[in-house]
Amino acid sequence: MTGSKRPGLVLACVCACTILVVGLVAAINLAVPMLAASGLHPSSSELLWIVDAYVVVFACLVIPGGAAGDRFGRKGVLIAGLVTFAAGASISAASASVTSLLLGRAITGVGAALVLPNGVGVLVHATVPERRTRAIAIWGAMTGMGGLIGNIAGAALLTTGSWRILFGAIVPIALLCAFWTSLVVRRSSRSPRSLDPAGTALLVAATFALLIGIIEGPERGWSSAIVSAAFVASVVLGAAWVVVELRVRHPLLDPRLFRSPLLSTVSLGMLVMFFGSFGLFYLNASLLQYGRGYSVLQAGFAIVPMTVPMLIGAQFVPNLVRRIGIPATLSAAFLAIGIGLSGLTTAVNQPYLVYAAWLFLIGVGFALALPCLTAELTAALPAEQAGVAGGLQSATRELGSALGVAVVGTVLTESFTRHLPANLQHAEQIPRTVAEAVAAAPAQQAAIIDSFTTGAESALQVASVVTLIAGILVVAAAFQASRRRSEQSSTIMDSTASK
Repeated sequence: MTGSKRPGLVLACVCACTILVVGLVAAINLAVPMLAASGLHPSSSELLWIVDAYVVVFACLVIPGGAAGDRFGRKGVLIAGLVTFAAGASISAASASVTSLLLGRAITGVGAALVLPNGVGVLVHATVPERRTRAIAIWGAMTGMGGLIGNIAGAALLTTGSWRILFGAIVPIALLCAFWTSLVVRRSSRSPRSLDPAGTALLVAATFALLIGIIEGPERGWSSAIVSAAFVASVVLGAAWVVVELRVRHPLLDPRLFRSPLLSTVSLGMLVMFFGSFGLFYLNASLLQYGRGYSVLQAGFAIVPMTVPMLIGAQFVPNLVRRIGIPATLSAAFLAIGIGLSGLTTAVNQPYLVYAAWLFLIGVGFALALPCLTAELTAALPAEQAGVAGGLQSATRELGSALGVAVVGTVLTESFTRHLPANLQHAEQIPRTVAEAVAAAPAQQAAIIDSFTTGAESALQVASVVTLIAGILVVAAAFQASRRRSEQSSTIMDSTASK
């Protein structure tokens, strides 16, 4: 049944659920220094997994999560997702070891993958067609607001001095959202579309294998058996996923879609944009707390300059695109992001206003790029595959986030250990986090912090270069697609005129 007597309450409920699952992606980065110094004693690679376990599971299951809602009922799957989210958060809050924390994070990721796509499905079916565009636009804005709210709310919770409070507070909020959903959301029609468990399992396994190789490389050695096996397994599992998806009737994600150069390139652009943003989020929270001595609350608010353009400027982007076109807008976007990331490497030791100015420039780039990439991704597929386009957008966003944390965190660790004081570099076990290094040599804390900021500069430079190179590819594809559309329009007009 389409439409609801309480569409405003449904919209508010779905937005709250969205902010919850998106906000946790950002909030966890603020807790990294606290986790590093906690009684769990995580290694540098374990810290990356604590951040990434949630995002990887979220990314890989978001498309099947939407399919599950179509198959079994969106309202029921949304509520199940919120309860699963709460269960994962409670396990995380009570964790006595890194292993149990990782388990809790992965379970929370499963919940998030059920919540996000089915929240949109619920909203579409609860809103009459003439109001649907506005409702989806508001929901889209909330996905951007989630990062800001996650930073600020997470910072406020972490001022208690315990990272467990962050996860503990999520439990009642998620359960309240589940109860709210049960009251205001109507049941909608179901689809007979079957799920794709084999394709889902292979995609998750291939992604995890890739991240094992990236994250474990600095600690175990890039030529170690585990790291080499992980990269080989990722390739083999990825190939197996393609074979399986080409044969099943209802694939999780049909690889043939990527025969379209525009779809492939725009998907790359979405992935790389979130690669840069979440790589930055992972670095920024620790950099501000270690390098500038900020409290966790100050670090949470310090990211605000980056979000201002996304909140204020988004309304002006459609008019700008109409005036100068998508290729030119994307050119400006990726240039702003790349230059902004590079500029941050020069501002690590400068006044915060300089640092904030570069964050603002990066925010301008995101404000320009996100609506353009979304429009191009949607246009690359026929209207009957709009659901696939939405799922692909969510998957590339979360996968880009996971890769950003993994790659940027890996570069940070390698550069940090290379710049440590000589006595620590020659220690029996080289420290790979600031907490480990300070515990081993408290008198050298200033030098250790300098090593961390140097590592952060290297990681930001890598993120900047990757973003600029990928941006060139995306812009070139956008220009080609724009030219092709113009030629097709001219052909249609000439054909009409000849008749």
